[in-house]
Amino acid sequence: MTFFFLLVGIFAVVHVPPLARLFGAPTRRDKMRVAAGVAFIVASLPHFFTPERYLPMMPPFVPAPLTMIYVSGVAELLGGLGLLIPMSIQLAGWGLVLLLVAIFPANIYVALTGANATGLPSSPWYTWSRLPFQIVFIWWVIEAMRAPRYTEQTAWRP
Repeated sequence: MTFFFLLVGIFAVVHVPPLARLFGAPTRRDKMRVAAGVAFIVASLPHFFTPERYLPMMPPFVPAPLTMIYVSGVAELLGGLGLLIPMSIQLAGWGLVLLLVAIFPANIYVALTGANATGLPSSPWYTWSRLPFQIVFIWWVIEAMRAPRYTEQTAWRP
């Protein structure tokens, strides 16, 4: 849920015309891409500065949980940066989709056990409500990396 509010908040901020121009985000999809890129970069940072807070979320079957926390942080960071670099949007987007699918079992574990990251609510409502948001995040990344539709407005004119 925190990531959702971060994502939507950045999406709103990118609609400010000077920022949209700065990020080269004239379309809704461009703004979605920039918001996702920045949100994943921001979300990656705690994986490096306070990784131990994520240990309670790690299912017992995950080998080397602290290493996996760092690996997921690196994947979020690289995926977020990749969404901001035009030549790597597709690779980064599909990498983030794979990451979101890969971490879904940990989110199910959190919902079943109530073990959540330090500082996040462990109430059943919160932990279960996070599950459908994984689908929203996957949709968001796929939608953001799609090429804009050809319209009269995007047509090149001499």
